[in-house]
Amino acid sequence: MEFREFLNNKIVLFDGAMGTMLQQNGLKTGELPEKFNITHPEVVTHIHQEYIKAGSDVVTTNTFGANALKLSIENLSVEKVITSAVQCAKKSGAKYVALDIGPLGELLEPMGTLTFERAYKLFSEQVTAGAAAGADLIIIETQSDILEAKAAILAAKENSDLPVICTMSYEEGGRTFIGTDAVTATISLCSLGIDAVGVNCSLGPKEMLPVVDTILKYANVPVIVQPNAGIPRNENEHTVYDISPEEFASYISIMIDNGVSMVGGCCGTTSQFIADLAALTNRKPAKIKKNLIPAVTSSLKTVLLSGKTTVIGERINPTGKKKLKQALKENDFDYIANEAINQTNAGANVLDVNVGLPEINEPETMKHAVKEIQAVSSLPLQIDSSDINTIEAGVRVCRGRPIINSVNGKKAVMERVFPIVKKYGTMVVGLTLDEKGIPETAEGRLKIAENIISTAAEYGIPKDSIVIDCLVLTASAQQSQVMETLKAIKLVKQKLGVLTVLGVSNVSFGLPSRPLINSTFLAAALGAGLDAPIINPLSSEIMSVIDTFRVLNYEDKDAASFINKYSGENNALIKTEMLSNISLYDIILQGRKDEAQKAVRELLKTDAPLDIINKIFVPALNHVGSAFEKGELFLPQLIRSAETVKNAFEIIRDNMNLAECGTSKGKVILATVKGDIHDIGKNIVKMLLQSYNYEVIDLGKDVEISTIIDEAKKNDIRLIGLSALMTTTVKSMKETIESLHIYKIPCKTMVGGAVLTPEYADMVGADFYAKDAMDAVKITESVFN
Repeated sequence: MEFREFLNNKIVLFDGAMGTMLQQNGLKTGELPEKFNITHPEVVTHIHQEYIKAGSDVVTTNTFGANALKLSIENLSVEKVITSAVQCAKKSGAKYVALDIGPLGELLEPMGTLTFERAYKLFSEQVTAGAAAGADLIIIETQSDILEAKAAILAAKENSDLPVICTMSYEEGGRTFIGTDAVTATISLCSLGIDAVGVNCSLGPKEMLPVVDTILKYANVPVIVQPNAGIPRNENEHTVYDISPEEFASYISIMIDNGVSMVGGCCGTTSQFIADLAALTNRKPAKIKKNLIPAVTSSLKTVLLSGKTTVIGERINPTGKKKLKQALKENDFDYIANEAINQTNAGANVLDVNVGLPEINEPETMKHAVKEIQAVSSLPLQIDSSDINTIEAGVRVCRGRPIINSVNGKKAVMERVFPIVKKYGTMVVGLTLDEKGIPETAEGRLKIAENIISTAAEYGIPKDSIVIDCLVLTASAQQSQVMETLKAIKLVKQKLGVLTVLGVSNVSFGLPSRPLINSTFLAAALGAGLDAPIINPLSSEIMSVIDTFRVLNYEDKDAASFINKYSGENNALIKTEMLSNISLYDIILQGRKDEAQKAVRELLKTDAPLDIINKIFVPALNHVGSAFEKGELFLPQLIRSAETVKNAFEIIRDNMNLAECGTSKGKVILATVKGDIHDIGKNIVKMLLQSYNYEVIDLGKDVEISTIIDEAKKNDIRLIGLSALMTTTVKSMKETIESLHIYKIPCKTMVGGAVLTPEYADMVGADFYAKDAMDAVKITESVFN
């Protein structure tokens, strides 16, 4: 039976932890688990057989880290390692073999240096090898970045026809390491057409319950859950977990009752855990709802479009904008990023992105623009172009579920656009025009809308993914058609029950006092049923209409937002264009990298460098760090602010001597310990420490103990930060710290990483435990101050 059919008939039981079992079967500290596929295939096969005896329907290959970035360290071939792993799984007698694909271990741009294209290529190598070796399905697991997950999903779907499952890993606050919440991740991943979505690792089953309930609410595919065996702790220098197989199964039973249809275990779960789950799998799986709710997402935010007025910011569009045209020609993406920040601050909910100029490479420019905008704004995007290659380029690299603007009623256009909408699971704007142009009557536009919706259905695109644009004509040239647009909105809402969008400012083209006309027409359109106006959010007149309508439409409960915005000193009837006079402090908070350098140059005319550093840089970074710790800001914004300060420091150092700008606060060594090749956390700590004016000696990953000792002696180091992501390398961390004591290196040590806990920090003999990057900064400040 093909796997997709199988999962519709019963609760599917996956296996438990491969790493835990390998450690019990001889895997040494720092040894690459995937290497066992080559050196000890009989051990890997035996582990699979233990899980099959326990009742597993699916066994997962020992290929979690089998990508070229990691395997190249030991000169191992991706194809050879994966082929051997699949063979081990198939020899075990499993019903189904799942090719396991874990994260690559590097952050994607703009948070890191790994490009989307490089990530896609790495994942494609894994998929191709696994499919050729005979895997039955693909499970992409332990993801924290939905863009990395997207690269893996596209690699799986474009290089095989195997079923694809994707699970994210959430921390205690309900967000991934990057900051993505379960609603956003679930909608984003389901839109890509995967076969199942869910959660694994990081948490035990009890802690995972709220996340699972959220996933079940928003998923339109089966949900899979693979928790850890509780929260890990150290006991006699061994990792142990805090719940029994029986307790584990009791929580999984609750999840199955709530609608989960695929279960298994992650870190710490052995064959006994799976055996206890086997008794739960005879139940019939829950029915799955078919369609996603109308929503768009970024990596940090979901905007639900139904029942709310959604402001789509129009300013990233070169039509009629000389400065933006020039910026696009000169590849000045900081200008575009600032436009995104301004619109975000002014109250936009979605940002339209149009980079259409005939003299530029539009697809490449769109890709770059999407990356830069998503580095500074948490808002979802609307990818706007008449060129199909540009549309696909934008949606492919976009974190989250965007809107495509647009398709229309022309057969040739629908044939080009709808396959892209279906492939990437986007929402799409449908313009009510066809080969005959724009109908003069509302009824004519309704007919085109009906055709767009029915044709989309033939491609498997539900009407919940379509937003109809009834098209605004100019009052200066086609005055008689203005009210026909409003009538068309009412008809589309009444007859078709779909969402509507409108480029409001078109109505005033060629007339004086455009904001007055735009705001009046906007009020009428909202009254007619307009859901998503495309407007200039920097216009106070326009936004006052939006704010007022939200009160009258019962969207702003108790008029709380309206009162806060328009009463007393908060009165918002001020030109929002005054954002251009923003302070350096706010520039850092908002991550305006290019504006930071300009602001510093201006301040240096009147202020001493140390005053700028101590009175602006440090307080601003502390503000960002505090917001990060409270869950008000997330990793992308933290990194962007640190980069902004780093840019600003360059201006101070370039223009002043060291005595004037202040020497480095001190030297810190950072290293990922021997045997561990993960350095995401270390790199983030490095960036933050540099922004606080510390000199960081980054020794990289998989660092020999002798190298750390030598560098510490040579540089008179007072603090060493050690990172580890794998439980198998915690022992290496302990050995490193012991060696520092043996050689009497007079320094403090701090440790961190996904598997580290305060208990582990004590066990390895560290002076400090850093729970995250900002905590590492606080520790460093305390050591040097």
